[in-house]
Amino acid sequence: MGSAMTTTTSLLSGATPEQQAELNQLVRTLRSQVADRLNQQRRRDEVAGRSPMSSEDERHFARSLIVQVLEDHATLMITEGRVPPTAEEEERVASAIHAALFGVGRLQPLLEDRDVENIDINGCDRVFVGYADGREETAPPVADSDEELIELIQILAANVGLTSRPFDSANPQLDLRLPDGSRLSAVMGVCQRPSLSIRRARLGQVALEDLMATNTFSEDVMNFLKAAVAARKNIMIAGATNSGKTTMLRAMAAEIPADERLITVERALELGLDKFEDQHPNVVAFEERLPNSEGVGQVTMAELVRRSLRMNPSRVIVGEVLGDEIVTMLNAMSQGNDGSLSTIHANSSMEVFNRIATYALQAEENLPVEATHMLIAGSINFVVFMRKKNEHATGGGLLRGVQSIREVTGVDGRVLSSEVFAAGPDGVARAKAPIECIDELVPYGYTPTPVTRWD
Repeated sequence: MGSAMTTTTSLLSGATPEQQAELNQLVRTLRSQVADRLNQQRRRDEVAGRSPMSSEDERHFARSLIVQVLEDHATLMITEGRVPPTAEEEERVASAIHAALFGVGRLQPLLEDRDVENIDINGCDRVFVGYADGREETAPPVADSDEELIELIQILAANVGLTSRPFDSANPQLDLRLPDGSRLSAVMGVCQRPSLSIRRARLGQVALEDLMATNTFSEDVMNFLKAAVAARKNIMIAGATNSGKTTMLRAMAAEIPADERLITVERALELGLDKFEDQHPNVVAFEERLPNSEGVGQVTMAELVRRSLRMNPSRVIVGEVLGDEIVTMLNAMSQGNDGSLSTIHANSSMEVFNRIATYALQAEENLPVEATHMLIAGSINFVVFMRKKNEHATGGGLLRGVQSIREVTGVDGRVLSSEVFAAGPDGVARAKAPIECIDELVPYGYTPTPVTRWD
């Protein structure tokens, strides 16, 4: 995030606790003034009908506001007969204000630690850190009070993502993607103290070969996945929370040819496929927009999926299905938009079909279960189920990997499917049943291996 992300606590090397507390308070006060002026400019732009400033423009504008509030502060100190800050001190304070506005404050060291995988915060001083090797440790407070923690989250919500997102008593839930690609989920008002969880994006640009190297799947499964993506099969990636679904989706998307136009649809930007222009130069990333304080301006996931179909996509990738957008997505898949990818929460590859049917019942279309199963059979080709086990692997680290791959073969009142790959006694997924569409995969380099049988 650059040198401007200096944390407040590191501004005065060797400072006494009293000096540090005074400096922290100064940064909070001046940050609040800058934030107020920035919000005033946003409101003026909205009233005048001007387009909102881009994130980069806001950062430049904020720097000029920081200079203004520091000048006002120095003038006030001189008026009161006190010695104003030196140029070096002002520069340090300016960096801290900028970090507080656009960075993540005391969370920054945790996000810079490549081994950190999950950060769970239950109030400002209850910080739990999960590492890639399975360790769970506590960490120092990330704020001086719960109120300051809420302010930090509000600042992030206002400055991260395509649009500002509210986080207050009227909007007690928040999901967003941090600048480093990590996923943040926060709540307040529905629990005794504000709480948030951060899922670290330890792997940005990732390939199927990288996952095979970590024993996520065998070489046979990797070759199958490569061929399925190349053959434009519609694939749903399923699994529990933190089972590696998003990382798997990124790796599979890396197999999509660079000349294809991709449109991604997400609740909060997380996939980041548009960040890798060498791999995917033609990407449009859609993010759901929540209603403003007047309750207008909302753009739902379902609406974004519909919009994506009008923008000449080669493939549509829906980051995570959690609601009524499922019907729109399945319709898109069944109407010729082949090669789509998505993820969904489920406890097994078979349960995916019932989970989809449940979401479809909640949709505006209110599809009955039988109609949903017909739609599934006409749209989804394969379900890839990711496992997550809490036991530690022999070489260290949590066990994650492909446990099951199920091929959709038809419908007879319910979805008919065949588990073509399944985990054996050693937990490794191997070929279990013949693949019905094998003739469509062979031209893309997949040679089926002998089917494994076990009791």
